[in-house]
Amino acid sequence: MNRPAPVEISYENMRFLITHNPTNATLNKFTEDWPFDDGAPPPNQIVDDWLNLLKTKFREEPGCCVAVHCVAGLGRAPVLVALALIECGMKYEDAVQFIRQKRRGAFNSKQLLYLEKYRPKMRLRFRDTNGHCCIQ
Repeated sequence: MNRPAPVEISYENMRFLITHNPTNATLNKFTEDWPFDDGAPPPNQIVDDWLNLLKTKFREEPGCCVAVHCVAGLGRAPVLVALALIECGMKYEDAVQFIRQKRRGAFNSKQLLYLEKYRPKMRLRFRDTNGHCCIQ
């Protein structure tokens, strides 16, 4: 299978590395395992866990890069990154376009519908004095 190369998505003070399945040599770099069905949107508990992890990680290590993977790096991983962008105040259409600029083929129709209907609670949004999105 021809898999796309890993890509970095940076927005405001958040950095993500979207990749396909890690190798045995890199698996220890990943700290959480939240599997959900291929092609499907994430369950609410995974969304909550993901956003809590980001809130903690970006607060404790400003400027760090959070790697997120799925089998091909085209569906589940980009959806999680899009959720973070939406929670920070980006419109879903802009988040999709922003990710697709670097990750062609990201998202299927079911995932796009999920992102369109997703209603953020602004769990990652906090404006600093310069008007930038910050992690609370």
